[in-house]
Amino acid sequence: MRIGTLFVAAAALLASLTASQAETAVKIGVLNDQSSLYKDLSGEGAVIAAKMAIEDFNAAAKGIKAEVVSADHQNKPDIAVNKAREWYDQDGVDAIFDVPNSGVALAISAITREKNKVFIDSGAATSDLTGAKCSPNTIHWTYDTWELAHGTGSATVRAGGTTWFFLTADYAFGQALERDTSAVVVAEGGKVLGGVRVPLNTQDFSSYLLQAQSSGAKVVGLANAGGDTINSIKQASEFGIVAGGQKLAGLLVFLTDVHSLGLKTAQGLVLTAPFYWDLNDGTRAFAARFMKATGRMPTMVVAGVYSGVLHYLKGVQAAGSAKDALAVIAKMKEMPAEDPLFGKSTVRADGRVIHDSYLFEVKKPEESKGPWDYYKLISTTPADKAFRPMSEGGCPLVAGK
Repeated sequence: MRIGTLFVAAAALLASLTASQAETAVKIGVLNDQSSLYKDLSGEGAVIAAKMAIEDFNAAAKGIKAEVVSADHQNKPDIAVNKAREWYDQDGVDAIFDVPNSGVALAISAITREKNKVFIDSGAATSDLTGAKCSPNTIHWTYDTWELAHGTGSATVRAGGTTWFFLTADYAFGQALERDTSAVVVAEGGKVLGGVRVPLNTQDFSSYLLQAQSSGAKVVGLANAGGDTINSIKQASEFGIVAGGQKLAGLLVFLTDVHSLGLKTAQGLVLTAPFYWDLNDGTRAFAARFMKATGRMPTMVVAGVYSGVLHYLKGVQAAGSAKDALAVIAKMKEMPAEDPLFGKSTVRADGRVIHDSYLFEVKKPEESKGPWDYYKLISTTPADKAFRPMSEGGCPLVAGK
C-alpha cells in the first residue's frame, strides 16, 4: 500500500515537472523571404537576429527553453498560411516573427488569430495591420506605411515636390503606401497627377518610367521595396529621370538597397526609418555583432525582429507561459519596451509599437567614411508623433478610444 502511494506521488511529481518544463518551452518561427527580392533586407539575417535576442535575454538562465525555426514564404500567401498552419497545429510553434510582404502578413495575422497564437511583424509595412484589419494576436513592430508617408512624403512636399506620380508595387503593401502618401501630399497642398501599378519582382521598369517622365510630375514616388526599389532607381538613372529635373522619392528604402545601388546612384535620397546601425553606441555594438555573424550591417527589419523577440520573451516570462497567447500579449502591452536599438517603446492597444522615427539623407560618396556609412540624420520625429493616432486607425479593438 505504501509502495503504491509512493509510486502515485512520484508519478504526480514527474507529471508536474514535465508540465512545468512544457510551460516554459518557447518555439519561435521566423517566416520570411529567403530566396527572392526581400531576402537581403530580411532572410537569414532575421533568423540570426532572433537567436541573438534569445542569447541576450539569457533565456536558459531564466528557465525558458527557446527554439527558433524558419521557412521561406516565397511571397505567396497560400504557402505562408500552409506553413503557419503546420507550425501551429503540428510543430508547436508559439509565435511567428518577421513576414515581409503585406499581403502575406495580413494572411498570417488572420490564421494566427484563428489559432490563438502570437504574430509579431517586422518586415511588412501596411498600416492596416493595426487599422481596419487589426487583431488581438498581432503586434506590428518596426515601421508602417503611415509613418513612411508622413516622414518622407511630408519632407518632400515641403521641399518643393508638389506634384507626384507613383510607381506602385501591385499588392497590399504598395497600395497602402500609395494611399497613405497621397493623403499626405494632398494635405500638404500638393497634387497627385497619376500613377501606375507594377507587378511584384519586376525586372524591366522602362514602360513605367516612361509614363512617369511624360506625366511632368516633380516627384516620382516609389511605392515599392527591396529588389523592386533597386531596379527602379537604377533604371531611372539610365532614363535620365533625375537629370531631367524630376526627383525620386524612395518611400521605403533599406540599407541593403543603398549598399546595392552605391552612393553614386543613391546619393541625395531622403528616407524614413526607425533604426540605423550608426545612431548610438547601442546600435553600433549590435551592428558589430551582426556584421561578424553575417558579413553585413543590419537593416531595420532584422533590428525589429531582435527587439520583438526580446520583448516577447519578457512577456512570456511575466505571463509564466507561452501557451496563453493573449496573456503574453497583454503583458507585452503592459510593460514598456526598451532596448538599445529602438530606445523607449510602448505597445499600443491596437498592436502598434510606438518609438522614435528618423528622416535620413543618403550621403554623397565623398561624405562617407567607409563601407556602410551611408546615412546622415536630418530630423527626429518623437514616438508620440511618428505613427498614426490610434483614434484614426479604425481598429475595432479600440473603437471609441
